[in-house]
Amino acid sequence: MSPLFRRKTDPRDRIVTLIRKPGCHLCDDAQSVVEKVCADLGVRWEGKDITEDPRLHDQYWEQIPVVLVDGAQHTFWRVDEGRLRKALTD
Repeated sequence: MSPLFRRKTDPRDRIVTLIRKPGCHLCDDAQSVVEKVCADLGVRWEGKDITEDPRLHDQYWEQIPVVLVDGAQHTFWRVDEGRLRKALTD
């Protein structure tokens, strides 16, 4: 479908997942951005710890923190507030 005819998804219907591990300063920074953007837009978010999930550990251990939007990888290492906001409102 053409982007011109694509209906925008209501941000409140989206979900952001932050994949992180304890003691990771980049993860703490990412969580601050995710919390702010999600609060501003009314978007649900969840955190997942790679030390508690072997599948997530195997998939993402070199990239954490990782941000998923609706289950698809959005970014890793550093989270740009403007880019996340745009992804959730487009």
